[in-house]
Amino acid sequence: MKSIQNTYNLITKTKHILVIIVITILSSCDTNDLPEAGSIPDATPPNALFSASQNEGPGEEWKTYSFSNQSASATQYSWDFGDGNSSTEFEPQNTYPGEGTFTITLTAMDELGVTSSYTETIEIVEPEMPSAIIPDILEASFEDGMLEGGTGDGRDSWRNSDLGGVIQITSSPVQNGSQAAKLPSDGSRIAYQKLIVSPNTDYTLTYYYTIKTSPVGSITVNILEGGNHTDINAIQAATIASFEGTDQTSASDYVQVNLTFNSGNNSTVSIFVSNQGAESRIDNFSITAN
Repeated sequence: MKSIQNTYNLITKTKHILVIIVITILSSCDTNDLPEAGSIPDATPPNALFSASQNEGPGEEWKTYSFSNQSASATQYSWDFGDGNSSTEFEPQNTYPGEGTFTITLTAMDELGVTSSYTETIEIVEPEMPSAIIPDILEASFEDGMLEGGTGDGRDSWRNSDLGGVIQITSSPVQNGSQAAKLPSDGSRIAYQKLIVSPNTDYTLTYYYTIKTSPVGSITVNILEGGNHTDINAIQAATIASFEGTDQTSASDYVQVNLTFNSGNNSTVSIFVSNQGAESRIDNFSITAN
């Protein structure tokens, strides 16, 4: 009997020791380390990822970057743009102070509080301004044979029957070459030519004119927005810039005009020449980008 009693006492003591060990282990654990009841591991943790693109456009647009968020399994986002700016938007933009190297970090988090970070470094450089288009003014001095294949009568490139009759050609006086354009005193003839230009660019159109000394008259050059104009009554509304020449000091000596204009949002503009009151001549067109 004594042996049985000793065995029972040993088992009882062992149970007490095990209980004490379990209680000690549980009490030493941080409750935050324990999974909630029924919880399962995060099977789809977030994965942060993005791409960056420099904006295009006039002025200071090159300083602004747009960010495409390509993260997976995330619901909250925190952006650090590397210049002191931050955002919690899904796909933000950021305008940087200027050229330089900047490190961008995106931290993505899911509903379980699991996070993922992705970092990328960008180098911001101001893009070079593209060279402005210099328009090719066809038959600029109204000479014969100046078109492709040695064709053209000096005025073929200046026709627009919707706006008026085509200019006449004169051999005297001329400012350059052997021919110039002539507009009779009744104002029935015009010169018109469409040009391809760079938008938002300053240009200077240079040409030369004369007007007979009497009666009182003028010759006007308009720069029109766009091309393919067909309504003479719409010329004024389409005018970007114009110059009315009124110098009638000499019918033989040409007056130089430098007509400056900005092309605005247009990729094409048109030259429109008209006169009134007195016979006029015009010659030697050229154009430069300022």
